Amino acid sequence: MMEILRPGLLTTVQDGGRMGYQAFGVPVCGAMDWLSLARANILAGNRWDEAAFEITGMGPAVQFHVDCVFALSGADFSTTLNGNSLPTDGACLAHEGDVLEMGAAKNGFRAYLAVSGGLDIPKVMESRSTCLAAGFGGFEGRALKKGDRVALRAPQLWLKDLPHRSLEPFYDPEAPVRVVLGPQDDVFTEEGIETFFTSEYRLGAQCDRMGCRLEGGAIDLKEGKNPNILSDGIVMGSIQVPNGQPIVMMADRQTTGGYVKLGTVITADLPLMAQKRPGDKVRFEKVTVQQAQAARLYRCRKLRNLQGELDRFDRW
Repeated sequence: MMEILRPGLLTTVQDGGRMGYQAFGVPVCGAMDWLSLARANILAGNRWDEAAFEITGMGPAVQFHVDCVFALSGADFSTTLNGNSLPTDGACLAHEGDVLEMGAAKNGFRAYLAVSGGLDIPKVMESRSTCLAAGFGGFEGRALKKGDRVALRAPQLWLKDLPHRSLEPFYDPEAPVRVVLGPQDDVFTEEGIETFFTSEYRLGAQCDRMGCRLEGGAIDLKEGKNPNILSDGIVMGSIQVPNGQPIVMMADRQTTGGYVKLGTVITADLPLMAQKRPGDKVRFEKVTVQQAQAARLYRCRKLRNLQGELDRFDRW
């Protein structure tokens, strides 16, 4: 069991998402940064999409009430275990009574705490993700608070040579976020689209798990075109433009929307958006569907290779 001594800014239980229920208006939710969730779980010896703590902005303090292996990945939160510094992307053994403390995010905005064997959280519609807007899933449908006790499903201690279970950080704050145009890019002027791809945008104050409102160069519509459309499906990374300023839809987005969409952030680069905080700058780069698919396959291949290496090591 893990006890929350201090909840941090926003700590929730998230997994790979609640798939297959959008037709009923149920948001997917899940991890904002799927890559860091996968890395943490691989380091902990779990499935990539296993539920973990998603930590945002300011980290929690957690006491372990059972021996277990845990792993962290994502932003650097100056994490300590009983006062001793821990690596950002690595696995560690905790003993009963140990206290994990995380400070403010230094580079990036989110990190994931995975426990080997998984969290003992009931599934709701085949997922353990928290839906904050509707108040279900995760731990009682809400963010964790002081005094909460989260049970562990099957704590593991079998992982070998934990110092070897560490990774290089993947996050590059200067990297452009890649975008595939569509499905309503034809309603924007060529100049408007050029503005989007040549301007530097800043994340505004209204950024959360639902979406990131950006501030920067206005994206003009063609004469006579309207930003309102018949509602259609929204995917993670959809870029709505309701008033000339883009909004990137994220994990807790609604299932449909009635604003024109200029493009979609590619799956491989959603982690880059997830690691940005209000006030951060972002640039966008246009790519093709084929390039987006290749980038996704590259990310997954790296994860598979990492998992294979660690699995082989554990069998030695």
